[in-house]
Amino acid sequence: MQKKPIHRRDFIKKTSLLTAGLAAVQFPAWSRYVFAPGYPLHNIPGRKNIDSRWIKSLYNRGEATAYYKSKNELKYIGMPVGGLHAGTVYAGGDGRLWLWQIYNETFEGSHEGIEPKAVKWNDGTSERTIRARDGSAYIEPAIANNLRILEQGFAVKVVVDGKSFIKELNEDQWDEIIFKPAYPIATVEYKSKDFPVAVNLKMYSPFIPLDAENSALPATILRLTVNNTTGSHIQVSILGWMENGANKLSGKEGTGKRVNQGSSVTQSTNIFSFFDAANGAIKTAPDSGTVCFTLHHRNGRAMASISPWPVTEQHFELPATQSASVDAPEKLVGGISLKQDLAPGKSFTADYSISWHFNNPHPKLKDFVKDAEAGFRYGARFKDAREVSQYLNTNFEKLSTATELWSATWNNSTLPHWFLERTFVNIGTLATANTYRFADGRFWSWEGVGACPGTCTHVWQYAHSVARIFPELERDLRQRVDLGVGFKEDSGAILFRGEDETRPAIDGQAGTILRFYREHQMSADNTFLQTNWPKIKKAVQFMLAQDKNGDGMTDSPMENTLDAVWEGEIAWIVGLCIAAASAAHAMAVEMNDQPFANVCAQYVANGSKNMEKELFNGEYFIHRPDAVKGRKELGSYNTCHIDQVYGQSWAFQVGLPRIISKEKSTLALKALWKYNFTTDVGPYIKTHTGGRPYALAGEGGMIMNTNPHNEPKPYGENTTWQLGYFHECMSGFEHQVAAHLMAEGMVDESLILTRVIHDRYHASKRNPFNEIECSDHYARAMASYGTFLTACGFEYHGPKGYIRFAPKWSSADFKAPFTAAEGWGTYTQKQAGAKQTHALELKYGKLELKDIALEKIAGGKISSVAVTLGKTPVSVNFKQDGNALLLSFNKKITVPRDQTLHITFS
Repeated sequence: MQKKPIHRRDFIKKTSLLTAGLAAVQFPAWSRYVFAPGYPLHNIPGRKNIDSRWIKSLYNRGEATAYYKSKNELKYIGMPVGGLHAGTVYAGGDGRLWLWQIYNETFEGSHEGIEPKAVKWNDGTSERTIRARDGSAYIEPAIANNLRILEQGFAVKVVVDGKSFIKELNEDQWDEIIFKPAYPIATVEYKSKDFPVAVNLKMYSPFIPLDAENSALPATILRLTVNNTTGSHIQVSILGWMENGANKLSGKEGTGKRVNQGSSVTQSTNIFSFFDAANGAIKTAPDSGTVCFTLHHRNGRAMASISPWPVTEQHFELPATQSASVDAPEKLVGGISLKQDLAPGKSFTADYSISWHFNNPHPKLKDFVKDAEAGFRYGARFKDAREVSQYLNTNFEKLSTATELWSATWNNSTLPHWFLERTFVNIGTLATANTYRFADGRFWSWEGVGACPGTCTHVWQYAHSVARIFPELERDLRQRVDLGVGFKEDSGAILFRGEDETRPAIDGQAGTILRFYREHQMSADNTFLQTNWPKIKKAVQFMLAQDKNGDGMTDSPMENTLDAVWEGEIAWIVGLCIAAASAAHAMAVEMNDQPFANVCAQYVANGSKNMEKELFNGEYFIHRPDAVKGRKELGSYNTCHIDQVYGQSWAFQVGLPRIISKEKSTLALKALWKYNFTTDVGPYIKTHTGGRPYALAGEGGMIMNTNPHNEPKPYGENTTWQLGYFHECMSGFEHQVAAHLMAEGMVDESLILTRVIHDRYHASKRNPFNEIECSDHYARAMASYGTFLTACGFEYHGPKGYIRFAPKWSSADFKAPFTAAEGWGTYTQKQAGAKQTHALELKYGKLELKDIALEKIAGGKISSVAVTLGKTPVSVNFKQDGNALLLSFNKKITVPRDQTLHITFS
């Protein structure tokens, strides 16, 4: 039987029928106010009046972000610290874990663990009951203390000169707690005048770019360090505890017992938790599984059951016990303690971990995707949580060292700390219940946690970080879904939700073609492109066929990411298709398919020329309505739309030639800045009601679509519920624009836009690690990584051995991380008098290079160049074209791990 197509609008609650003229249509609650008579006047000021000193400060390296208890900045913090695709486990601001979305219950209306409630709305109405996807998660974020779910924590006991001091690691017991985020590692510092030692806690899961397997362990590491700041020898005891989380939701009275088993194995002490079920049905519940709490130290003391809180001195003296059980639904909490003598000025670290194993996907998930029937990838690798713990224990040093190396590499930069944080942090979406990897290795995702299934092409094509950090996941998605279960062999159409759809989306089709090229670039050789070229070519032919009149401008009505079928020639879709055709041309050339390369080149030439001629109104690019139907259907028409030059933005991400002239592209961005960006969205959303609140009064943002010239009925005659999107600030779209602004040299504007998003997610207001659009941890927000790439002027093509850097500021003293197909490291460039030096230092893996493109830092002509790999000179050919510098080696060279390629120009 054919499955019913699943669209985003099918998941949005419909309200009662509205006015008689719209009696046949139902609308979601959040858009009910867009249909008032008349249309509000555009009220975004053209002059932004931003303090120049503040703008200048955005360029400063600054200090690493820190959030403080004393400033009331801890309660919303939730950094994902579990493995990729293993559910959501948050590190809270005070170091305790919370949320625990590990039970396969992440579906609409249930994924937050809280019921919908009435909250204050921002459009002048009183209170309305809304749900996470309607904006409530932004207006009233989840609070850590409300969603601890499982008992977990630590206490430290210190004996100094015969006197005991005890504190639990929670917010109530310390004068000051400082949370320092450096995703994937969170560090929490604890300070009190009445406690004699310094305590800090690091929390993370192994996270190693280019190693998706070892970055996907269902486990969290907790590294607790105590430093003796006294002048005396002291005795330190650490107690860690963890609740038996097996069958947490389904373990009702009469269903069975919770059991803890304590043991010491090779260099570790652990408590293994499971559920002794009274019947078979309970074993197949989504929350049926195991948990393992481990101290990676042989001398720990395991206590299968410990007494309730608060922690007293007696807890540290409890005898070791090997087993304990309680009848469900009672809690069972086990603990592991460790004692250490510590000399003055010395410290010691206790490495704990929590691993889990819940390998029963929700029945609804199995309905969406049959691959879920066999369970998850981690379930295929490990039989239970104890095996996960054993793997972690065996490989602890390697996994921890590589994770901390990446964190140090990412943050060892001249770029501002806040900028590095905001452009990278959204990769944490992979470590939430938004993504899954099934037993057969297939990667699958919602759009946002529990909302809109099928790894949607027109959402995920905005996300740039996954392809650069874990490229194997994107390659698998291209092959297994876009060219597999979601591919129509007869036409070349790519169904935009894989098997959960029956139609393509035109922007998803074009964006996926661009992603084919990107995934090829992030490969070590041409195997991916060679293997998939016949289907890729067919997908391109389908896209080209949507240009019915042959002018290079797509004009076939098709679904797009704003959940409507728009008629006519739409600048952002036209430009995206042109960029995709340009990528197809590049791939065809590499595949020696010159006839098809010529077809694509002609499409690009016609499209670029006609887009600039027909769709540019002198200020910005527009939507030209269908010649017959006119403005009958919803569209952006003469309004100023956020994605109008998105195709050019994409072209910069993969190093394609320009598809829109710099002059008109820059004018369009300036129009977006003038008409759509505001430092305070309050006046706009007060008058332009109906959108969801992803930015509130007093916060800055870029509105999706505005009507600068106050045209009547600007969005067409038959306005529908999707019009509500136009009045919103969705961060994924904003990040896309910020990346493009950076690429075009509009650096001030790019940093300002990125910073207002960063400030919207400050910990004093909401969770800094959860950018929301139609549910939590929305995939589109991973577009933020594109801004980092354009700031570095980064381009890369693995099979060709080509890499480029052209920093957008501080070029005389610049340092930033980079990733490639088989390795990652640090790039630096400096100017000293008449010399400029460049270096690529490999920290992990290897880097194969044939061509290196750089820029002249200061004016003048280069007279000589010297290249060394380590201390060994390397022969190189050199060309200079203005400020563009190109180094070419006679054959590929390999930069191995812990080696540096030095380049000196004189």
